[in-house]
Amino acid sequence: MQDVRLYGNKPYMVAVIHGGPGALGTVAAIARELSGDFGVIEPLQTGNSISALLKELDDVMMINCDGPITLIGHSWGAWLVFIYAAKYPQWVKKVILIGSGPFEAKYVSEIANNRMKHLSEFEREEYNELMKRLDSEMEIEKDRLVKRLGELVNKSDNYNPFEIDTDKEDCFPVEGDKYSAIWLEAAALRESGELSSLADKIICPVIAIHGEYDPHPVDGVKSPLENRIKDFKFYTLGKCGHSPWKERYAYQGFYRILRKELEG
Repeated sequence: MQDVRLYGNKPYMVAVIHGGPGALGTVAAIARELSGDFGVIEPLQTGNSISALLKELDDVMMINCDGPITLIGHSWGAWLVFIYAAKYPQWVKKVILIGSGPFEAKYVSEIANNRMKHLSEFEREEYNELMKRLDSEMEIEKDRLVKRLGELVNKSDNYNPFEIDTDKEDCFPVEGDKYSAIWLEAAALRESGELSSLADKIICPVIAIHGEYDPHPVDGVKSPLENRIKDFKFYTLGKCGHSPWKERYAYQGFYRILRKELEG
């Protein structure tokens, strides 16, 4: 499998980073949409640790870019580009966080509470059981469980989504073992406070775009960053969940914001 997709023409000035961890191909629609105006890179990341993912991203940048570019990260990918910008500031012109998870552990309980409001009683029970099984090192069906969890999360996290025809060709199955390993490491990074402290090392502008219906709390992104990053901007989209480019009422506003920030 190729480790990067390239869209548009050189120079490549934008990279879009998928979530998951391990949700390869899920941001291809964003890359394709922007490629009419910008050269865009879509890394397909397969590392099984945060350090491996950072190395993969850095290798892709070194090979394909002539200088600093804008990194757009969705969900887990928002954290990854944030970490990358703190560790490799010379390569990053701007960071755009889409549907980011909260940067401090005190906000974590709000995610599950918000999701439960969007699911039926049966779905809530299934969701909790899936989370327990995925946390177990003895579980052997992680790929299947991650797929089903993704289906429930897709329902709970989005307001009024529409299907993107190319997703079936663009997206790869999530690998459960990689998801569990990387997420365990990422959660520890947040719990220790190291994740939010990386804000002090970021010197480029940071923009966050967040749907008001997204179960990930707005304050969990805005509050930890707005006083630590000198050039920080936050956009909230109404009638919008976790993936704004798929939201019927929000996708046009989402792309207007993206183009404004990329052109700026």
